[in-house]
Amino acid sequence: MQNTLRNFSETNAVKTAIKANWQNYHYCLGHAPSVELSVGRYLTWLITNMPDHFMNLVVCTGLPEEGIEVLIDDALTHFRNLNIKKLSWLAEEGVPAEEMKRHLTAHGLTFRESFATEMAIDLNVLPQEYLPSKELEIILVDDEKMLRQWIHVASIGFGVPAEAEDIWFEFFSYAACSSPFQTYLALLNGNPVGTSQLFTSAGVAGIYNVTCIPEARGRGIGAAVTLAPLLDARTMDYHVGILQASSMGYRVYQRLGFQDYGKLSVYLWESERER
Repeated sequence: MQNTLRNFSETNAVKTAIKANWQNYHYCLGHAPSVELSVGRYLTWLITNMPDHFMNLVVCTGLPEEGIEVLIDDALTHFRNLNIKKLSWLAEEGVPAEEMKRHLTAHGLTFRESFATEMAIDLNVLPQEYLPSKELEIILVDDEKMLRQWIHVASIGFGVPAEAEDIWFEFFSYAACSSPFQTYLALLNGNPVGTSQLFTSAGVAGIYNVTCIPEARGRGIGAAVTLAPLLDARTMDYHVGILQASSMGYRVYQRLGFQDYGKLSVYLWESERER
């Protein structure tokens, strides 16, 4: 039996679990040989070489009493040497916010106070049905061929360059089809049109990579491919589902019953070539 967060009303516990699930999601991806996972005293990062802020994450766990400029300079130099194009940088609770902001913005990072909305839902109140039409089917991705289809659809939905699909597949193939991940593909009349992912950690069911190809939007596919993994998580005895909502997906999640638990604030960095 999973160790799950049972009391949806415990606001602080839910907020802590949202961040922990998100960080653990990245750490689990770090098992792939093509990914650089570095755990340090002050900085921990996961670097995938995907040209995407979400797939390259730096977490500041504390600040040194002196030498913070060198710490940041060395990290950014390392990322430039790896030809990293985009990454996100966040600080754990307890790290002095204003000091962190002053140093990171001086190094060219941009503070996004509302990068995403942290949301959660009580899985006990989910509807039983999630398919808006008989033409839509949600299936589990369980082999490399299906995973390549999933990555292609997700790349289109998120606007990831086609040339990055092989990079995405290289590190996702080590985790996407095995616990604590479950990966979902939406088919409309047999054609792949949408994606989502379930990641169970920190006592909650995390939903990730929800998207739909542009020509299939407006048909309830995003809601369906979000609900399918949540219903599966409920059968696993999870009681709380969480996600980080973009502005595009926020209304969909709100209609499903997700509630706001705050904003995810991050610093965004792009290499000089990307600006």
